[in-house]
Amino acid sequence: MPVPYIRHATPEDEEPLGRLDRAVWSPLHAVQPRPQPPYEPFFNERFGPRDHLVAELGGALVGYIRLGFPTSLKSNSHVRQIQGLAVADEARGAGVGRALLRAVQDEARRRGARRITLRVLGHNTPARALYESEGFAVEGILPEEFQLDGEYVDDVLMGRPL
Repeated sequence: MPVPYIRHATPEDEEPLGRLDRAVWSPLHAVQPRPQPPYEPFFNERFGPRDHLVAELGGALVGYIRLGFPTSLKSNSHVRQIQGLAVADEARGAGVGRALLRAVQDEARRRGARRITLRVLGHNTPARALYESEGFAVEGILPEEFQLDGEYVDDVLMGRPL
C-alpha cells in the first residue's frame, strides 16, 4: 500500500479541498448543515494555505488537516488546535489520517507550540480511537453541546503535550 505524501497546501489546492470537504460532509463530524451552492471559498481570512497540510496518494489529494490557535490570546499562544481533518472515502484505511496527525504535530512543534488540542463529537468513535492511539487524551466533555439530526451530542475536548 502506498504511503501518503504530506505537504503544505498551496493556493492551487482551493478547488480540490473544497470538493473534498463537501464530499466527506457527515453528521458524524459536522456541526454545520450540509454545504449548498453557491459554496463558500475553502480558504478565507481566518484560514489560508499556510494553515493546512494536505495528503496525496498516487498524486491525488485525499485529505487535509487544519492547524490554528484555540484563542487569539497571547497567554494561549503556546497551544495549537486541530480545527479540521478530512480524508476522502476512497483513501480511508490507508493511514492518511494518522499521517496527517503526525505531520501536524511536527508542524505545531516547529511553530513553537508546547501543546496541541482538538474537539471531536462524542459519537465520532472512529476519530476518537485514532486520536487516542496517537496520544491524545480526553481533557473535558461538554455534555449535549450540539443538537444534530434531533439528537444531543457531546463535544469532547482532547489534547496532548508536544
